[in-house]
Amino acid sequence: MTVAQKNFQRKLAGFSMLTVFIIFVALGFGAVKAFAQAETFSHDDLSQQTEGTQKHTDKDVVKFAFLSAAIAVGVGAIGGGAAVGYVGAAAMGAIGEKPELAIRALLFVGLAEGIAIYGLIIAIMILGKV
Repeated sequence: MTVAQKNFQRKLAGFSMLTVFIIFVALGFGAVKAFAQAETFSHDDLSQQTEGTQKHTDKDVVKFAFLSAAIAVGVGAIGGGAAVGYVGAAAMGAIGEKPELAIRALLFVGLAEGIAIYGLIIAIMILGKV
């Protein structure tokens, strides 16, 4: 692989991370909008429902909640996959040189997989409010 190809891959990775960050910011604003509209229930609606079982009937709130949850899981899975790819490649290289690092290297691969779990947890929290 040439130096120009490596530089292109680094620039592409940086651009991808910036894009993921922008998507997470947009998701955050969508979630904030959904939670802000959750507080607009009238007192009669709140008196009929318990605190933990409030359900939204506004179609826009439900639409943005499902969209936010889907993007959170998707971006989390893509980020987790990229992290496992980079960390896994480095871990296998380290294990090839020093086999006694196998447990430590695989631990880092497992931590990289946790990124996808965070996206799933956020999605479950968003959908729990809908």
